[in-house]
Amino acid sequence: MKMLLEDIKNGHFKNVYLLTGEEVYLRSQYRKKLREALLDPEDTMNGAVFEGKGISPGEVIDLAETMPFFAERRVIEILDSGFFKHASLELSDYITRIPQSTCIIFNEAEVDKRGKLYKAVKKVGRVVEFKRQDEKTLARWVLGILKREGKSIKEGTLYVFLGRTGSDMEHISKELEKLVCYTMGRKEISDEDVEMVCIDRAENRIFDMVQAITEQNQKKALELYTDLLAMKEPPMRILYLITRQFHQLMMLKSLAGRISDRTELAKMAGIPPFALGKYQTLCKRFTKEQLRGAVEDCVETEERVKTGQMGEQLSVELLIVKYSTTEQKVI
Repeated sequence: MKMLLEDIKNGHFKNVYLLTGEEVYLRSQYRKKLREALLDPEDTMNGAVFEGKGISPGEVIDLAETMPFFAERRVIEILDSGFFKHASLELSDYITRIPQSTCIIFNEAEVDKRGKLYKAVKKVGRVVEFKRQDEKTLARWVLGILKREGKSIKEGTLYVFLGRTGSDMEHISKELEKLVCYTMGRKEISDEDVEMVCIDRAENRIFDMVQAITEQNQKKALELYTDLLAMKEPPMRILYLITRQFHQLMMLKSLAGRISDRTELAKMAGIPPFALGKYQTLCKRFTKEQLRGAVEDCVETEERVKTGQMGEQLSVELLIVKYSTTEQKVI
């Protein structure tokens, strides 16, 4: 990101950029900054956007070869094309000879770094990878936005907020906007405001479901499952999230005592740093063998669905019932 910002600040641009990575919000924001630096916002003649699979490389090349109309450069944006997963040899060869009057911006969620196109862009252009931001960075970002809005928030409330929203900056931005509107006329944002306004992610409900299972609270576990179905969450995605949650707990259990740094521990277990505390609390309810058994049972459930032995919705429901029944110990 630093090199990209320097390009924008100095006005010295590459002929091709690849913006990639799982942080969609940052990719979108920096794509906008780059486009506005390269092209006058009112110039509708020299900007073009191609989006989705099925884009013709030949059409892109033809346009790239066209001289800009009364402007310094032509800007072509290519979004989620799949070119970097299924290599386009035509574009790979062309990248090294793009005219100085043309700039191509690729915005791709997934890339194959071993591919010819990726290597060509990296050689002659600039590749910028936008990763998920860490806990401290997200906290600073949220505080900065709230300060501009004339709002304040206590540290505990801030982490309650991040616990509900997760680390996706686009989702955080939308939830912040709702919070600011909801607290109009008041300066401080409270825990109650967060609970009232911010959407509880599916992952949080899955966590609550697993917790309900460990407490043998079958009624609550099934209610949470019903809520997820009402939110149009597919049963197999719910099963995937349950499996992932148990796997994260199993990883955390196996790493306990071996790693003292909380940030590193969260990273290795695949858990957001701000959620580590509640995962550690839940982890104490299990043995390693119980968690391993839960993961294996989840995998077997998926296999039964895939082989047609059982329906999706019922299979997940039976799994929840099995592990939340009061007649047995947890797992």
